Amino acid sequence: MPKRLLQGVVVSDKQDKTVVVRVERRFTHPLLKKTVRRSKKYHAHDEANSWKEGDTVWIEESRPLSKLKNWIVVQGEKRVEV
Repeated sequence: MPKRLLQGVVVSDKQDKTVVVRVERRFTHPLLKKTVRRSKKYHAHDEANSWKEGDTVWIEESRPLSKLKNWIVVQGEKRVEV
């Protein structure tokens, strides 16, 4: 079975070698027929501590690395400072 890939935004980088990524999904509500946004947070492994808050990253499903971490940061884009 292929590993899932999700795109999200880093919301916390306070932990060592771990980032918290918010992944947002959009769907049409079955009754209201309105587009609804839902988000979920995932703990992902970041070996080099290279991703900071606000960066957009891709995370990939992996084996359990700890109690909460089942994802690894694969690639991403740094947030542009203005």
